[in-house]
Amino acid sequence: MLSVVSLVSVLVLGSAWTLKAVPVHTEPLVTTQESFDVGRFMGRWYEVAVVSTCPHHMQHKRGNPAIVAMELQQIATTGNFTVTSTSFWNGSCKQTTTHYSVTDTPGRFFHHFARFGADVDSFVVQTNYDGFAMMLQLSTEKPSGNQTTKAKLYSRTLTVASTVLENFKTLVRHHGMSDDDIIINQSKGECVPGEQVTKPITAQSQGERSC
Repeated sequence: MLSVVSLVSVLVLGSAWTLKAVPVHTEPLVTTQESFDVGRFMGRWYEVAVVSTCPHHMQHKRGNPAIVAMELQQIATTGNFTVTSTSFWNGSCKQTTTHYSVTDTPGRFFHHFARFGADVDSFVVQTNYDGFAMMLQLSTEKPSGNQTTKAKLYSRTLTVASTVLENFKTLVRHHGMSDDDIIINQSKGECVPGEQVTKPITAQSQGERSC
């Protein structure tokens, strides 16, 4: 009987140790698009609206509220994908590529922003795939621990329906931000990487700092 009790004690203690060893997810729960299909999400998108709790990002965007064109391409071998973004910035058309990793939650992705040492969780909150997508990004900078919430509205075209914009405003308010702060990006014309532009750039758009 003593041996049985000892064995049970070991099993219980072992189970308790295993549970404590599992990291606790402390981020707020974000519901993603039901039955999300990453394949249908690929292709060309335009960032037509954005709002953030980071004052430096908002200052940067207000100084240069240009629509960002994005090409999403899935990597067949891993299921992850890249986002190649092009937009007018600092006197020319700039292009960057970011690698996103899929997670166990459909519609949730992860990437690391090396410039600011930030880990970023992205959530596709709502999309109909061929028209619009509402994104929520939660980022944490290291080692400062600064946290930022950012909401983005994507469109397959350069414009978006007023009903979609109203739904986006509801999402923004739900996550503690003001819809009055939403920046509606403007089309600056076709953006060809490396091409110089003649429009003067304001001091606000010279660069972006961390939060």
